[in-house]
Amino acid sequence: MTAVHPARSLRKRGAETDPRVLSTDAIIDALARREATGEQDDAVVSLLRALTEDVDQRLSSVSITPST
Repeated sequence: MTAVHPARSLRKRGAETDPRVLSTDAIIDALARREATGEQDDAVVSLLRALTEDVDQRLSSVSITPST
């Protein structure tokens, strides 16, 4: 209960507490940090991992020295 809404509980609701959303967020965060996700058999996670590896490989081959 809150002072403004006495019948409303303080328990959170919505996407922030949905276990599926939290699991997806953890996977995305791990991919962003280039860490293992634990979802080795998931085709979507494998595709995202391959895409991040491709981006990393392309970034390493790009020269950051301006041409003169």
